[in-house]
Amino acid sequence: MADLVVGLAKTVVEGALTKAQSAIEEEAKLQQSVQHNLVFIAGEFEMMHSFLNVANEERVKNNVVRTWVRQVRDLAYDVEDCIEFVIHLDKKPSWWWRLLPRCLAASALPLDEVVSEIEQLKARVEDVSRRNSRYSLISDSGSKPIMQQQMAPGAAIGTIALDMLVEARDTVKKLQGLGDLAQLLTKEEGDLGVISVWGTGSDLGMTSIIRKAYQDPEICPKFECRGWVKLTHPFNLQEFLRSLVVQFYTNSCLQEGSIVNVEELKRIEVMATMEGGFIEAFMNKVNEKRYLIVLENLSTMGDWDTIRTYLPDSKNSSWIIVSTQQCEIASLCIGHSYQVMELKQYSAEHSICVFFKEGSQGHGGKSMESDRVLDNSNEISMQDEAGHGTSLPPCYRISTSKRENARDWVDNFHLVERKSEMNQLCNHIANARVYGLQVLSVWGIAGVGKSALVRNMYYEKIHRSDPVFDKYGWVDVIRPLNLRDFSRSLFLDLHSEPLPTLGIKDPTQECCAILKDSRCLVVIDDLQSIEEWDLIQPALVSRPSQSIIIVITTEASIASHCADNEGAVFNVKGLEDKAAFKLFETQVLSKEPSSPIKDSKDAELQELILKCGGLPKVIVAVADFLAPKTVNLMDSASSLNVKFMQGLESSPEFACLQALFGWMNYYFRTCPDFLKPCIFYLAIFPRDHSIRRRRLVRRWIAEGYSRDTGKSSAEERGEWFFCRLLDLSIIMQKPYPFTTVLNDRRTVSCQVNSFVREYIISRQMEENLVFELGGSCTLTTQRTGRHLIILKSWDRDRIVFESIDFSRLRSLTVFGEWRSFFVSDRMRLLRVLDLEDASGVKYEDLKRMMKLLSRLKYLSLRGCTEIFLLPNSLGDLTQLETLDVRHTSIATMPQTITKLKKLQYIRASTTKPTEEQPIPHTAGTVELTTHTSVSWLSSVFSRHRQLEGVEVPTGMEKMAALHTLGVVSVDSSRGSTILGEVRKLTQLHKFGVSGISRNNSKFFCLAISGHAHLESLSVRLKKDNQDCLNVAPPDYLPPKNLQSFKLYGLGDKLPEWINQLDNLRKLVLEMTVLPENTISSLRDLKVCILRLCIKQLPGGKLNFCVMLNGAQLRCFETVKVLEISCCSSMDVTFGSQALQNLELLKASCCSGSGSVMKFSGIEHLSELKEVQIKGSNDGTLKKDVEGQISRHQKNPVLKME
Repeated sequence: MADLVVGLAKTVVEGALTKAQSAIEEEAKLQQSVQHNLVFIAGEFEMMHSFLNVANEERVKNNVVRTWVRQVRDLAYDVEDCIEFVIHLDKKPSWWWRLLPRCLAASALPLDEVVSEIEQLKARVEDVSRRNSRYSLISDSGSKPIMQQQMAPGAAIGTIALDMLVEARDTVKKLQGLGDLAQLLTKEEGDLGVISVWGTGSDLGMTSIIRKAYQDPEICPKFECRGWVKLTHPFNLQEFLRSLVVQFYTNSCLQEGSIVNVEELKRIEVMATMEGGFIEAFMNKVNEKRYLIVLENLSTMGDWDTIRTYLPDSKNSSWIIVSTQQCEIASLCIGHSYQVMELKQYSAEHSICVFFKEGSQGHGGKSMESDRVLDNSNEISMQDEAGHGTSLPPCYRISTSKRENARDWVDNFHLVERKSEMNQLCNHIANARVYGLQVLSVWGIAGVGKSALVRNMYYEKIHRSDPVFDKYGWVDVIRPLNLRDFSRSLFLDLHSEPLPTLGIKDPTQECCAILKDSRCLVVIDDLQSIEEWDLIQPALVSRPSQSIIIVITTEASIASHCADNEGAVFNVKGLEDKAAFKLFETQVLSKEPSSPIKDSKDAELQELILKCGGLPKVIVAVADFLAPKTVNLMDSASSLNVKFMQGLESSPEFACLQALFGWMNYYFRTCPDFLKPCIFYLAIFPRDHSIRRRRLVRRWIAEGYSRDTGKSSAEERGEWFFCRLLDLSIIMQKPYPFTTVLNDRRTVSCQVNSFVREYIISRQMEENLVFELGGSCTLTTQRTGRHLIILKSWDRDRIVFESIDFSRLRSLTVFGEWRSFFVSDRMRLLRVLDLEDASGVKYEDLKRMMKLLSRLKYLSLRGCTEIFLLPNSLGDLTQLETLDVRHTSIATMPQTITKLKKLQYIRASTTKPTEEQPIPHTAGTVELTTHTSVSWLSSVFSRHRQLEGVEVPTGMEKMAALHTLGVVSVDSSRGSTILGEVRKLTQLHKFGVSGISRNNSKFFCLAISGHAHLESLSVRLKKDNQDCLNVAPPDYLPPKNLQSFKLYGLGDKLPEWINQLDNLRKLVLEMTVLPENTISSLRDLKVCILRLCIKQLPGGKLNFCVMLNGAQLRCFETVKVLEISCCSSMDVTFGSQALQNLELLKASCCSGSGSVMKFSGIEHLSELKEVQIKGSNDGTLKKDVEGQISRHQKNPVLKME
């Protein structure tokens, strides 16, 4: 938790610092004393922020430091709130007001009130700073608390280092002729040489050993430039170069027996101040002459990479000697093929070892074994092992023990509810063989069963003696990653004999050769970084090859980096609710067949299983815990449910989950500090609640978690934060058995994994971030926090509500029924008011909100259908950035909305029934009813309600910050004027409009013509104006960056310019008639999602097949999701060359019992994973589609409703 405390505090302090600096720069009206105080506060917070940047886990384990960090955080909140109030709310020129008599002044001025408040805050800042000195929290070095620096316990040698030491001592026995560094420096083969000297326990003896070689009389004459530099921290490049140049000169003088010229030294010192010329002079030296340089006390690879930039390989046998106390750095400086040898032993745990490149031991390595020495006892030669010239079948080249393990696995381990995923994984491997792919990736959150799924496939292939592969290897990544050790483990798993028996010197080269020459299936489990793969990949992967490598990781970005292409990435998702219950029941009954758990409908037990988040590892652990408790099963389940996360982490019965919690702690500890507040914020949403992406991002912006930077906007950073959380599996798309596009992060909605949410909640309590009201709450004075959630289940107890401390409340989120007393004058800091889908919100409530909540930045009334009007006082919310009134009954925006200069996001629409909406009858048939709305169809996959635009006032052009605007109705006399103003909103990214007709279509085209930022466009045509966009004005340029285009109300033709939208990824078309030539005209669009809403098909046929000269053409190649809704019978045909990347097919019919649905060619859709059909209970149709699916190589899932 320590790192989380620091991460949250850093975000808050950064926000306060930004506000203070902004106040100093922008507010000229502040009294001089306030200005001085703000300058002081900004300086102090800058120092505090610097401290938090270097704060590490060891430091904040100190309770005193943690208390101080929390005080800094709370103070930062208060400063930010105060400054925001002064700077952004008191905009009236009020100095003259002070001249009025007191009797005329109704109340104290806000600015006057805050002067004293800022003085108090300054005093608090000073006290916090003094408290740091008083308790010695930060030392001069800025790296550790003073009290910790005084402790200097001896560092025990680690496991990796001990293994390295054993290897170093073994090498001594083999290299009998190599005794010191001087012998390594005798090599003269041209390349730059690097030697690393490593002290296993301390630096004792390192300097003397290096010095002996450095001053060796036989070595010195061989190098024209010699220098020794003790590295400092932080690394100073200028001083580094200056020291070397001085030593180059003085050492050459001593070597030649000449006198050191003081004037020359002065000239060098002067040159050191001339950065460009000095570096050039240094580079000339090391490029032209042979050098020997010692780098003492190297501690980071960053320093090494910087230094190597200035020490080129001039192919003149120059040398670099590195001294370090970190074995990992010692090995990384050498590279992949290194050897380590002990030079001197001081104790059992302290030795001086040297790392060098294999083969660089000069003439002292004649006793070294040859690269490939085979023991005569081997029955199969290495050549045979590589698959050359052997008649043995593959199964006999697999070790007996491995085949026994495979048989045991297949006989005793059975995956539950994972048949579909197993089929998909096998299909991925089959496709890799077909398309020549070598690296696949499998990713998912820890505990989701990735490794079990892959291991099941792995052992099944071994058990069946699959002829595709003749070797199998499984290797876990051990950290810190050592390529040699990694390769050794893989080599041993590919073979059954130990390395010495096989006589192998370099396992990395051998593994690479085997993977190249054999047909191997290799699994690399638990890869945790791109850097690890970048070390493994060039050493092991050779192309072309018939081997397949499967990389298992927990992060999507790593999976994408490793895989050969996006189609070679497989995402393992958590079990859906039904499958989770099935796994739980199966596991319990396997342990205790008489358990009363079978078919149990106990609500608390079901809630417990849902908290497991669909993670098989957690579900099985809970099942094993409850299985033997036959008598008090429900009591145990209830107890665990109440203290779920605490029980799993602390109870010895759940020791099997420690690795999972280790992963959770690691991810929360290592994820960037700016993401930590975003993660904690997810606790606001109830378990399994669907969270819209835009809702979450806009709330992050309002809270200040996502801010503008010099390179990107707050909106762009918020979207990037969202993608990062997807990559980390902290949030995820709703569970589907397919992934449409790995790099498609524009998912509309997501949800927090239930297990992750429970973990977040268990850690955020001490930070007083999120608190909720649910069920029947007791009266307590300890209920306080930054974010309040009111759940549907809460009994709306006013006494409890009014007892809450709202002084620090920043957001209020209401689920279910709204009550008027939810708005309080004590919520002066509230930034976010989210009432999405709340019931009972009235106009009077809105007026009260506008009056009391003047600091609102985010206001959502989405889905509050009882609201018909927004008050004019909306214009007083001068800080408002987001306004969402979609799915309400608001038809007109107030004129005062144009006063909101900071408003970036407006989503508004009224909800009306569709013109032709299916109404179910008791007999099961469906009728169409006609209403007066413009549109005639709504897909049965959506909410059967149509969004109508709202009227907006003129003057919208003043709202230059608008990023999203819609849906705007232009079906009025001023519609053309509104469209003219929209044209001036150059920062608009998303625009929705209704009421486009022949009268205003030209103005609409001009409004979006050549728009540089427009990414999403939704257009609804006015009734009887279906052709108004068919022809665009001569000077019209389609928006080049448009990615999503929805066009409703078309007749039988498409706009001519639709095929010019080169970046389009989503296309939605609502048409009266869809002729064959129209669908054919879309064949080359690069869309991923294609949705067709059609009233009538000519002849009832829809043909996805394009012919040219009697041959079928490849078409619709990028479409991954195809949705078809029709109000008539439809016969859909898929050609053999169409939709070759389609993964999901959704079809619906709403024309009643007389409709006929038919599909042909489904087996041609080679990547299809799922078929959904709604609106038909035709048994013949189901049988026909099942027949086509049975002929499909991937056996897609069929769902019919």
